[in-house]
Amino acid sequence: MPQLRLALNQIDSQVGNIAANADSVVHWTRHSAEQGAHLVAFPEMMLTGYPVEDLALRTSFVEASRTALRELAERLAAEGFGELPVVVGYLDRTEQAAPRLGRPAGSPENAAAVLYGGKVVLRFAKHHLPNYGVFDEFRYFVPGDTQPVVRVRGVDVALAICEDLWQEGGRVPATRSAGAGLLISVNASPYERNKDDQRLELVRKRAQEAGCTLAYLAMIGGQDELVFDGDSIVVGADGEVIARAPQFSEGCVLVDLDLPAARADAPEGLVDDGLRIDRVILSEEPVEPYEPVVAGGYADRLDDDEEVYDALVVGLRAYVRKNGFRSVLIGLSGGIDSALVAAIACDAIGAQNVYGVSMPSKYSSDHSKGDASELADRTGLNFRTVPIEPMFDAYMGSLGLTGLAEENLQSRLRGTMLMAVSNQEGHIVLAPGNKSELAVGYSTLYGDSVGAYGPIKDVYKTDVFRLARYRNRAAAERGETPPIPENSIVKPPSAELRPGQVDTDSLPDYPVLDAILELYVDRDQGIDAIVEAGFDRALVAKTLRMVDTAEYKRRQYPPGTKISAKGFGKDRRLPITNGWREHA
Repeated sequence: MPQLRLALNQIDSQVGNIAANADSVVHWTRHSAEQGAHLVAFPEMMLTGYPVEDLALRTSFVEASRTALRELAERLAAEGFGELPVVVGYLDRTEQAAPRLGRPAGSPENAAAVLYGGKVVLRFAKHHLPNYGVFDEFRYFVPGDTQPVVRVRGVDVALAICEDLWQEGGRVPATRSAGAGLLISVNASPYERNKDDQRLELVRKRAQEAGCTLAYLAMIGGQDELVFDGDSIVVGADGEVIARAPQFSEGCVLVDLDLPAARADAPEGLVDDGLRIDRVILSEEPVEPYEPVVAGGYADRLDDDEEVYDALVVGLRAYVRKNGFRSVLIGLSGGIDSALVAAIACDAIGAQNVYGVSMPSKYSSDHSKGDASELADRTGLNFRTVPIEPMFDAYMGSLGLTGLAEENLQSRLRGTMLMAVSNQEGHIVLAPGNKSELAVGYSTLYGDSVGAYGPIKDVYKTDVFRLARYRNRAAAERGETPPIPENSIVKPPSAELRPGQVDTDSLPDYPVLDAILELYVDRDQGIDAIVEAGFDRALVAKTLRMVDTAEYKRRQYPPGTKISAKGFGKDRRLPITNGWREHA
């Protein structure tokens, strides 16, 4: 059987930074060539970054992507890689009208191409377009109608893009019909908790359906609220794993494969789902037999807590760096939320770039002030204390506020102070709110919701505690100082806006609350289904009422890393003005 050394470049790209992305392709192609690769692949929309959202509708951006692709092909050849086929994702447009979709000629395509000999020798567009969750691809793109196959060193290699694997039909059965020996799928594939297990079973199943080895190449890094975790996988036609890449780690996955020779009577024309085989022959002669040096490998899987924590770190780091910021500012209350956010920030960009401010009021407990200071000592972040009591007294003397207005004033003063320091010193503010609080509106607009990014926006409160314990445990195992004070973890959560206040004055115990929220927010269950799951009807009705009436607050909260199947934002789109109530 012919041999082929495949290089899957599991790397990051930045939306809109086409020149830097092209440089990255050249860099990793050079690395792949030095490792003796015969075929090189890069992720979905590598040249433009992913997702490009409404940039896809800008003709100038589409043309910049197309031009960059042609220039990249020429550049690779000029640097000595013209005989090395390179598969790379980019943004394209149709040349022909697509009347069945009501779209004019020039409609955007989520595409990929094969670069060889200084030219673009094969182009194709994603066939299946996802239109659920965070995906709006039917809004932007038209589907491809070909089954691309490129012959490399005597092996027929079929190509696909992400959703082409996740949906039934299309390019997977077409690959079998085309008689390909290898199917390469280039993907962006945003991270979600437990998605790695789904991904592995999917790739195994599709390899068996395609009847050939399948290489699933994924992106890493972050873009706004999305995180990409890599986890590229190569499996044999029998579904057995040949290689699996690390999660959240950039690099080149090399694997030596024994593959069936291309058939002399390889099919042409139309195949499954009306796809037309688009076959390009680059090289017929197989590679001279060689001793494989990369037989594959299976990177250790992260446990659940480590996986989520790493996703939060990667998401924050990408947001800070890709937007050109250097440092972050956090209001440190001594509580668990700001403590976890601070730990994530220190891991993401270094403690020297993290600034914490303690802003005690007359209701702040001594232990909270001490916990904030201890956190700074443990992590090494920059720390200062600025009491808000003088400002609070001035407002109270002018307005005479009481009750909730008095409580919220404290939070808003802290938010104003953070933004003032941000403007003066150039840090971006991180909002410490968690998913439980956002769900039920237990946050103050223009107070604790102030910030440019919310690192734990998609993390329920019970998970906040678990991740804090994980991070401390991981530090202890490495012989390091655990970053989060134990008292921040064990003390009852409190906003400390009035004497003796604790969260359970207003909310159910967090394990109960989060279980209800998971059913209502993440799974879209109604009140009857949630009650049937074992919860008190009155409690469920109260909780759902809080969720429904807080939509306007969530719309004004900053973006934050998505780790669940349904985060607040693009995943869950509900009207603010909404007369429907499950709990009526």
